[in-house]
Amino acid sequence: MKEKLRISGGVRLEGEISVSGGKNAALAIIPAALLADSPSTIENIPNINDVRVVIEMLKWLGATVDFRDNTLWVDPRNVDKYDPPYELATRMRASYYFAPVLLGLFRRAEVPLPGGCDIGARPIDQTIKGMATLGADVQTLGGILIAKADTMTGADIFLDMPSVGATVNSMLTAVSANGTTLIHNAAKEPHIVDLANFLSSMGASVKGAGTDVIRIRGGRPLHGTNYTVVPDQIETGTLMIAAAATGGDVLITDAIPVHMEALSAKLLEMGVNITSDDDWIRVRSNGRFRAVNVKTQGYPGFPTDLQQPLSALLTVANGNSIVTETIFESRFRFLDELRKMGANVRVIESSAIITGVDHLVGSRVNATDLRAGAAMVIAGLMAEGVTEIGGVGYILRGYERFDEKLRSLGAGIEKVTLNTDAY
Repeated sequence: MKEKLRISGGVRLEGEISVSGGKNAALAIIPAALLADSPSTIENIPNINDVRVVIEMLKWLGATVDFRDNTLWVDPRNVDKYDPPYELATRMRASYYFAPVLLGLFRRAEVPLPGGCDIGARPIDQTIKGMATLGADVQTLGGILIAKADTMTGADIFLDMPSVGATVNSMLTAVSANGTTLIHNAAKEPHIVDLANFLSSMGASVKGAGTDVIRIRGGRPLHGTNYTVVPDQIETGTLMIAAAATGGDVLITDAIPVHMEALSAKLLEMGVNITSDDDWIRVRSNGRFRAVNVKTQGYPGFPTDLQQPLSALLTVANGNSIVTETIFESRFRFLDELRKMGANVRVIESSAIITGVDHLVGSRVNATDLRAGAAMVIAGLMAEGVTEIGGVGYILRGYERFDEKLRSLGAGIEKVTLNTDAY
């Protein structure tokens, strides 16, 4: 049994929609809750496949968990295992966030190397470097990250690049180390700041998140807390692009406009009308767009996770756009799917040259990864005729009720279950 999305294109999106909690923030925060000596309640958790896998992992490790109405209650007091199974760990990238947590709890962790979308090489050498700098003996053996430490002591960690994963893992290691750790060249993404705020609410001393240097004073006992996860930056951006692509008028609530400045600037440059206040963004579009150039960068630059959705929109922009991907080299694979819909695109090294066409045509396509899936949905919303998208599982990994939300704005989109292996 497989699922696909069927989209009847050409419908203008209108109305109001709220943003779910942040996927990337939740996937870092939930494992961190195991470091507490008492239960935590975490609100605004998106009900998506990746979160459900993390919850399975919590239960397997021994935690007591209750998840309902986007609120997660975690009691870590009975956690008694340090070696989650391969079948769970390889179902998502964020599984390696359990390694520093279990190392802090048991002074030992054996976590299978992470899975997730195939969007290019995502080495964990910087994660290993951070853990080793604080005193852990770390190696990879047979596809498993094995870490051991009798004691861990704070130190200066110098990341070779502002890697989000390495920054998260260094933070989660440092809160269990004695003394002060400084993480230099740290990533600045909103979910890094959210993890820091969560750890602080548990009693940790974490300062400087959102800057190049994060200072953590570790070793203190951590306690359970009540916390609300930040809105999802990437879902916000995807909805903004979808509204623009359909010539729509959409009010996006429960958003943080400052997190969206890089995308808002590009949409404004393309001719889209953007207005905002403290917690909402309104997107209005006449369906005509100017070509722009885009280069992905770490926050506060243009996010790699929005490159594919914006590239879909650029296929109908007037002129030539150049999209340069500096983070993940395989993120242009989805362009082959856009070509099936009539897009004029070519790739030269790390850049895609997109020449706008008058319109896209509905076709049978596949999602090649999570954000490529969102891009294909946006292409389907713009296209003339019917688009059928396979690989729906990728989309469900990261977007909560995505088809329902778009349908509430007027989109002709439905999820269809098939008795076939055609997709």
